[in-house]
Amino acid sequence: MEVTAHSMSEDSNFLSPDQVEYAEPPPIEMVEVLGRSDVAGQTTDEGKGRIFPCDGCGADMVFHIGEQQLQCPYCGFLKEIETDETAEVREQDYHAMLKRLKALEEEGVDLQVPDQSEVRCNSCGGTVLFQGTLTSSECPYCGSPIQRNKVHSATQRIPVDAVLPFLIDRKSAADRLKEWVQSRWFAPNEFRRRGANGTFQGIYLPYWTFDSLTFTSYSGQRGENYTVTVGTGKNQRTETRTRWYPASGSFQRFFDDVLVVASAGLPDKYILALEPWPLSRCIPFTQQVLAGYLARTYDVELPDGFAEGRARIDEALLRDVRRRIGGDKQRVHSVKSRYDEVTYKHLLLPVWMLAYRYQEKSFQVFINAATGEVQGERPYSVVKIVLAVMCVLAAIGGIAFLASRS
Repeated sequence: MEVTAHSMSEDSNFLSPDQVEYAEPPPIEMVEVLGRSDVAGQTTDEGKGRIFPCDGCGADMVFHIGEQQLQCPYCGFLKEIETDETAEVREQDYHAMLKRLKALEEEGVDLQVPDQSEVRCNSCGGTVLFQGTLTSSECPYCGSPIQRNKVHSATQRIPVDAVLPFLIDRKSAADRLKEWVQSRWFAPNEFRRRGANGTFQGIYLPYWTFDSLTFTSYSGQRGENYTVTVGTGKNQRTETRTRWYPASGSFQRFFDDVLVVASAGLPDKYILALEPWPLSRCIPFTQQVLAGYLARTYDVELPDGFAEGRARIDEALLRDVRRRIGGDKQRVHSVKSRYDEVTYKHLLLPVWMLAYRYQEKSFQVFINAATGEVQGERPYSVVKIVLAVMCVLAAIGGIAFLASRS
């Protein structure tokens, strides 16, 4: 079950998340994270780029979306993705990882990805500069896919648990974009004719997912409406009033795969709207599916990611409390929640990104490369908006006129 953020009620008696008191979870015994290498990793690959040579001609292979295999762009040779048969996508202990990161920090280990690193292309010998959290790109000299090796599996960094391969290819993404442009009714006609012209860039974005068993206790009041007749003669009218009754209770709820984007600097409005993701189709992480595509590692740290995930859980719990109080209106006085059995996963999810210009302005579009969901910026037609407002006002005026004549 994925939890998405929703706007809160306008009811002034409803508490916002920052007004709610939450109980701290009980201490959890720390254990070692399973399935991790004990060998200290590195945040760079000592100047060597990771590529996947073709068994047929020796050229660099890339991940083919339709075949879901590595394919040589020159001779067409296909190669199965190599995976460990014993590997599985598993939940990781959140508190154990925090303990491990703290121990590494106390040892003076640098947990950050360097702002810049140079990687040598094995195909042509050229040097590629990787910026920030970018970990997968292509050589600007020969076009070969190239990756900054070991970043996604370094023990100083939190390893990637799973990756969702690209399922929507570039052509299908372009078709979805055309449909999206045509459905923008308030966009200028010229834009709908020309479309969003730009170059698609395939990129894997980092995500955290969190699971937790929550226990929540609450207190408040349930309001039940009733009507009374007041006044006399021409001043007689019906008023709605509310009787308030005390309400309290407790409940458990399990949250599964609460998603949090682990890459900063992206427009949350559009990235969050790409959900839901078919997470059941994730596979254990392998760098082979990154071949030929951009990829980033996380720059939102695990504790910050959980803080955001917890905020989304809190909103869902507040909605649950209101439903359990019931009645016509609710007043929530207190909510105390405990979070047990907290686990996480570090995922890479595929996105098609496109930047385009229209009348000297820049716009961005994002496409979920697993489902085809399109979200992004677009221009608006002032003329269409004004005409629509005028039509609405005219309709309201017509209804009012007819009501006055009846």
